[in-house]
Amino acid sequence: MRHRFCGLALAWAALLVAAPAVLAQEELPEGVTQEMIAEGESLFKGAGVCAVCHAQNAEGMPNLGADLTDDEWQHSDGSLKGILHSITKGVTADKSSTGSVMPPRGGSGLSDSQLEAVAAYVWSLRRE
Repeated sequence: MRHRFCGLALAWAALLVAAPAVLAQEELPEGVTQEMIAEGESLFKGAGVCAVCHAQNAEGMPNLGADLTDDEWQHSDGSLKGILHSITKGVTADKSSTGSVMPPRGGSGLSDSQLEAVAAYVWSLRRE
């Protein structure tokens, strides 16, 4: 009896541990995966050069890049589509909250799918 109980307890424990990952996956926008968000973070902090203005922690650099972790969207409605549009098209100095230009595609040579990953990562920042 004891072995059966232990096995059942382990099964429930495994379900409880896996449940948050399943729920988190269900809450993601259509087409977005946890792997995509992880790729976006890597690109944000590296080849995408986003961190140059927005900092490694995405909290922004004074007079350069807006804070992407707070509750205020400067150039988007906060949707994945809106964030991707801002990244793809850029932000002119006259519309920028810091007065600095964000060039289209962030000034990087990232592909469209890589930009989508970066947008997914930025989208995820306010949901952590």
